Amino acid sequence: MRDTRPIFDGDVVLGEDWVSPDATDREIRANRARRGYLTLNRSPLARKIITFNLIGLLILIAGVFYLNPFRDSLAAQRTAALQSEAQLIADVLALQVDPGATTLSDGADPAETLAQLSLSDGVDVYIFDDTATRVARTNSPALIDADIAGNTVITDLLNNMWERMTHLLSPGSQDVTAPDGEALAQSLVNASLQGQTVSRAGRDASGDTLFTVATPIEVDGNVLGVVAVASAAGEIDALVRTEREQVLQMFVIAILVSIGLSLVLASTIANPLSDLATAAEIGRDRNVRNVVPGRVRIPDLSGRPDEIGRLSGALRGMVAALYDRIDANEQFAADVSHEIKNPLASLRSAVGTMRIAKREDQREKLLDVIEHDVRRLDRLVSDISNASRLDSELVKEEETAFDLLKMIENLSMFLSEDAAKQGVDFISDLPSEPIQILGLEARLAQVFVNLITNAVSFCEPGDAVRVWVRKRSDRVLVVVEDTGPGIPEQALTKIFNRFYSERPVGQFGDHSGLGLAISKQIVEAHGGVIWAENIRPTSADPVSEPLGARFVVGLPV
Repeated sequence: MRDTRPIFDGDVVLGEDWVSPDATDREIRANRARRGYLTLNRSPLARKIITFNLIGLLILIAGVFYLNPFRDSLAAQRTAALQSEAQLIADVLALQVDPGATTLSDGADPAETLAQLSLSDGVDVYIFDDTATRVARTNSPALIDADIAGNTVITDLLNNMWERMTHLLSPGSQDVTAPDGEALAQSLVNASLQGQTVSRAGRDASGDTLFTVATPIEVDGNVLGVVAVASAAGEIDALVRTEREQVLQMFVIAILVSIGLSLVLASTIANPLSDLATAAEIGRDRNVRNVVPGRVRIPDLSGRPDEIGRLSGALRGMVAALYDRIDANEQFAADVSHEIKNPLASLRSAVGTMRIAKREDQREKLLDVIEHDVRRLDRLVSDISNASRLDSELVKEEETAFDLLKMIENLSMFLSEDAAKQGVDFISDLPSEPIQILGLEARLAQVFVNLITNAVSFCEPGDAVRVWVRKRSDRVLVVVEDTGPGIPEQALTKIFNRFYSERPVGQFGDHSGLGLAISKQIVEAHGGVIWAENIRPTSADPVSEPLGARFVVGLPV
């Protein structure tokens, strides 16, 4: 038997046997250099990450455009303040009017009253009588700070863009256009003379926002006039502009931070994935062109505590398993060639000898040898065919639940007849309760047929074969014992190898040596274990002759 350990060519070793960098590493490093650290035109994944992260910010900006909360909040607060101030002035004027008066001028001087009141800066007050004629007014300087009204960090371009987007996304504005605050106040007088407090927002000729509130002056239930209060033009616009620019500044900073973090995230995701793809493509190109012979080296990223680390470990394990399978197939092909050459050499020798044999008894012996070798070749080819198809069949066949004890009982009834013909006692010891397992019933039956027939073949008349089953927590043990010669100690570690056979001289050529190897493959495919050992009394000398052989199969339940 030649050494069956895998032989590596020194180029690359997968799995845990890592070697120094080779051509694959050089190509990966060259690809990194071409790609760059933050190059987007070579990474669709990086572009998608940045795009998707920016979409959230853009939706937030669009929401701000749509809701326009700063202007609405300031407008509501300013309107409420103007209403309070207008009602206060109307109450003062109502107290100055004589009881039972029919006009506002009876006992009250609106102009003098306005001059004596301490009014808020940035508002204009207008007083109208019951005929909607202005009888008094006051002008206050606009409360607009130079820093607020002046230019700020964000340019007028951004403000213009904001205005356009606001007009596109926000609901239709109710603002009206008026030459100045007095004209806008005049438009509210008639409604206020009906006894209602009304307010209206508008814009002057230059586009600045105005807010006006009109409230009636009531004396003994009669409306004698109207007090209208108007804000300074553009006052709210200046405040909104400042708030808007601060928001835009934060948006710009947020976008820059989002792009930066997206680039970092893309580099930690896209670059390792690109390295993994490059390594796989290098291996594919090597196999296609058949150049730079060697094994594919997958970068080891299993130290990362994320999905990329899992992917790297899975790819490395998958490629290692693939090469192990390739090595096993090469070993299997070499073993098949070796096993077939033996009967072929025997056939060639028998045919050559038959040409010169003179006696009939010699020719009969040679014909027996030829017939034996042909049967041996036929059996060997059949077993090799079954073994080569086993992997694919184990994957394709669907597992089902079945009663393991019933299957073993049926096999025991059938095989006990063959054992009785050879003078071998057959004993079965099975539990009374059924044991359900999930698996391929036909394949597992093949395992137990191999073990039982092997045990019978090593027995002589008067020996015995015993099959017993026991359930242990989450496993079931199926044991096949015989009272034959046992297993040589040097064969215990090789008995499940392919084409290995330790048979008496009289049984030479009757077995291919694949039965136990196939059985082990089937059991392990079901998540089980199988081993062989010799039967010895507990008090016997370890070097004494064994009392027989024991094969144990453990299957999950």
